[in-house]
Amino acid sequence: MNEKVSKGGKLSIVLGMCILFSMYSCGEKPKEKGNETLENSTVVDDGFVSMFDGKSLNNWEGDTTYWHVENNNLVGEITPETLLKSNTFIIWKGGELKDFEFKTEFRISENGNSGINYRSELLDTVPFALRGYQADIDGKNSYTGQNYEERKRTTLAYRGEKAAITSQKDPDTPGSLRANVDKNAWQSRAVLESLGNSDSLRNQIKSRDWNECHLIIKGNRLQHYINGILMSDVIDNDTVNRKFSGFLGLQAHRGPPMKVEYRNIRLKEL
Repeated sequence: MNEKVSKGGKLSIVLGMCILFSMYSCGEKPKEKGNETLENSTVVDDGFVSMFDGKSLNNWEGDTTYWHVENNNLVGEITPETLLKSNTFIIWKGGELKDFEFKTEFRISENGNSGINYRSELLDTVPFALRGYQADIDGKNSYTGQNYEERKRTTLAYRGEKAAITSQKDPDTPGSLRANVDKNAWQSRAVLESLGNSDSLRNQIKSRDWNECHLIIKGNRLQHYINGILMSDVIDNDTVNRKFSGFLGLQAHRGPPMKVEYRNIRLKEL
């Protein structure tokens, strides 16, 4: 036990002590899990930018009878005194979007009916109205996650469907678009595969609590995710009726009194 340590051994010990000391000499503490800051968490969403400041309706345009900011959320609300005759939207003023990803969190009352319209047209005949693709949202989660085209081809894909859409047989005939809709669904569509049972997918959506919606819109492929789960997937091969660009807006649907809230509204253009 009294053997001398060689010079090489002494040098190794000294170097080891220096390295150990340097790990703690700069005042840095090991990072603990669960203490991530907001700044760190945004790294996951690299490339997304905020569309809503949580304080005002800046960059949004809609009827303030139905839209306001409350508790840092963008809120659409219908009261017994403000019942709607037609659907109304609050529309993002950042211009038309083509290919993009969109993320938001939403919470909706039991009787609520809403949705996120994209690649949509502004209507001249109805104030704050949009016509186009919609990621459907409702309080009973009967339709949440499906792809519904507002004021146009109606249901393109129910929840749990990957569907290919084609044109009606006689697109040049007046009224052919409405004639190709039956039971609120577009007839020129084929279900390519199942994404899961609709009721099972519904169980992944929280009632009257916050859920995340993630849209991936690229070319003629339109994917709707809720809480990270693909709910509907549309391949739009309808060269007559499809749209590759348009406006984005949030919907307050006519019907009974209701409330829908949106927060963390983010966009990444592709």
